[in-house]
Amino acid sequence: MGAEPSATHSAMQSPKEPQSSTPWRLQRRVLPQHTDHAGVMWHGTYLAWLEEARVEALAAAGLAYADLSAAGYELPVVSLALDYRQALLHGESIQLESWVLPRRGLKLPWLSRFVKPDGRVAAEARVELVLVALTGGEGGSERRLLRHMPQALAAAVERLQRGPG
Repeated sequence: MGAEPSATHSAMQSPKEPQSSTPWRLQRRVLPQHTDHAGVMWHGTYLAWLEEARVEALAAAGLAYADLSAAGYELPVVSLALDYRQALLHGESIQLESWVLPRRGLKLPWLSRFVKPDGRVAAEARVELVLVALTGGEGGSERRLLRHMPQALAAAVERLQRGPG
């Protein structure tokens, strides 16, 4: 179903196929506010939907991102590669399929595919996150990269890697 990553993505080498056969799914429709004046989905919408898919999958795995943030942690994106294969157009229904891949050192990689109703993959994204602790007074003005996940996040990531169900 996927194509080989291009040479420009060598920094994000990951398994070609996810370990879990069942992806986390997010259904969306391309609305007018998601498109340019030609009716083609704007590139920023892809990023917003990728984030929404991650947050929703994490919640379904038992950890709301708001709770993670309230505990003083964040999962910022440190690497992103997005391969566009077909334009997504105003009115199209799209299924975003996502898998959490095994950790690579400090990085937590995700693979996501934007799938059209006929099964064609319109775009594929590889996103890498890291875990940071917010410290240093009100609002967490300092960020410290963490090597070990808190128990609640480690358990949720394990569930994420197994897939839904």
